[in-house]
Amino acid sequence: MERINRVAVVGAGTMGSQIALQTAYGGQYEVTLIDSDPEQLTRAGAQHQRLVRRAVERGRLTAEQAEAALAHIRSGTDPAPLADADLVIEAIFEDLAAKRALWKEMGERARPDAILTTNSSTIVISRLADLVPHPERCCNLHFFHPVTVLELCEVVRGPWTAEETVRRVMEFVRSIGRVPVLITKEIHGFVVNRILLAALEEAFRLLEGGYASVEDIDVAVKKGLNWPMGPFELLDFSGLDVFHGIWKDRAAQEGGEGAPATLLEKVRRGELGRKTGRGFYEYATS
Repeated sequence: MERINRVAVVGAGTMGSQIALQTAYGGQYEVTLIDSDPEQLTRAGAQHQRLVRRAVERGRLTAEQAEAALAHIRSGTDPAPLADADLVIEAIFEDLAAKRALWKEMGERARPDAILTTNSSTIVISRLADLVPHPERCCNLHFFHPVTVLELCEVVRGPWTAEETVRRVMEFVRSIGRVPVLITKEIHGFVVNRILLAALEEAFRLLEGGYASVEDIDVAVKKGLNWPMGPFELLDFSGLDVFHGIWKDRAAQEGGEGAPATLLEKVRRGELGRKTGRGFYEYATS
């Protein structure tokens, strides 16, 4: 099998939902979005409608293109379409036990010539591909949130990943309007998150050392480095619990310190950022 025609995305959360939509843009792939929770699939469908409507309003898509993209997405709770997929993108939450259980099922259901990928940025493919018959067809395929806006996609080769798998995955990423970069061997956090964590750690050192406030650090980074968000705004946007998990997983894999004390305290209090209405800033909730 050479050409990728059918793509299955497993996990209909924010990332999986947007990966499915971005893949459907252009109309060259048939996309199946799979999730065990029917309510999550309903939310994903509503998100698709909002995103394509916004894209039409902003002139990025015509109404006909929007309709065509939505027509190329099917969704359901039945994992049977895994057997027909040329490419599977796993995009469930960052929990190793849950991912390994799913990957065992993917290995049993997927065709032997299918490419199997994970969107994870913290769990490298070698921690999953040992569960499937053909680990040479597996790699990390890490999109960035929001997928329909940010162009970058990190493709990460595992110890068993074949050159042909890398070539075809890189071609797929380009075909859906994203820009792939290749990480040639596994490392926790890959490129972007490793550099980002280094910057965040320094921001916390400045804050906890009393050198500058949250607000002034954010302004300095935005105006001085031309970041679209300051480090604490970014933490609130992505979710403090998400970054807590990244720090925790890195410490488990590489040793060293875990998350900064200020972040740990906010997570303990349930102040997780925009999704809870409070993080380093306060947000209106509806």
